[in-house]
Amino acid sequence: MDSEKDGFPVTAMREIKLLQALRHENVVRLHEMMVTRGSIYMVFEYMEHDLNGILAHPAVQFSPAHLKSLAGQLFEGLDYLHRRSVLHRDLKGSNILLNNEGRLKLADFGLARFYAKRRRGDYTNRVVTLWYRPPELLFGETQYGSEVDMWGAGCIFVELFVKKPVFQSETELGQVQAITDVLGPVRKEDWPEVDKLAWYEMVKPATLADAGEQEQRDHVQGAFAKYLPVEALEVARGLLTYDPRKRWSAKEALASRYFEQEPKAELPAGLLSALEGEWHEYESRRAKKKATGQRGTDTATVATAGSTDPVVTRSAVDDQQQG
Repeated sequence: MDSEKDGFPVTAMREIKLLQALRHENVVRLHEMMVTRGSIYMVFEYMEHDLNGILAHPAVQFSPAHLKSLAGQLFEGLDYLHRRSVLHRDLKGSNILLNNEGRLKLADFGLARFYAKRRRGDYTNRVVTLWYRPPELLFGETQYGSEVDMWGAGCIFVELFVKKPVFQSETELGQVQAITDVLGPVRKEDWPEVDKLAWYEMVKPATLADAGEQEQRDHVQGAFAKYLPVEALEVARGLLTYDPRKRWSAKEALASRYFEQEPKAELPAGLLSALEGEWHEYESRRAKKKATGQRGTDTATVATAGSTDPVVTRSAVDDQQQG
């Protein structure tokens, strides 16, 4: 608190209030507050890993049953938050924690807030880490609800299978381009209200020359079919929908065929408890670099020369999770 000139930070107060009101097995638990001279501590339950660290770990290979469990826990946590009228607004791998029992918990509620369900509240669009920011926020939308979290959930769902972020850029203009490179052009036929958003004309990508030919293409299948089973592609399609009004909710994702069919979800307890140490993004990136004998920067890509795979050719910012 020594550097706080205006007293206790309002943002921290909001985060504490939110966490004290939340009780769910897939949301990190705030046990208590501790106050010492000049400092205030938030005491949380202990979690050994974050999702970034585990996905980048060179020895971790989740089974289809493990992936289903992790995805289900992610959606269960979000469904609970949204039923309680809470927006997380900063979903990314480093804010999703895992313990050695295979339990997944949503963490870091620094940008979270309560929201109005029956009317569209006017909120800031300067939220959500860029790689997981939904297109409506990139286009300037300030009236939104739980759908902004579900875009990030869709990115993370695909990332569970691909093992790296699928939309990567260092600028907002580049992020729109990165999304449309994979999912195809933003079309008024699919998202009628898009041209009314404040920044649409400023940040929209250039019209694709072959946009007419792409209208009938299943872009999600074309980009991710080699990584995701058919039922999982349906979930990705529902979550990575441009029009926020048509985007799946967490409840809809949980009701999908993916969770009904075999294999049944299984906690990755044995896999995670067998790991030595605690794994977060930094540790895993360092271990991966050591295991592969890499030198220099962490910008290596798994694409072969001349590859056109949209998921694995973004080497410029590969393995550098934005904060």
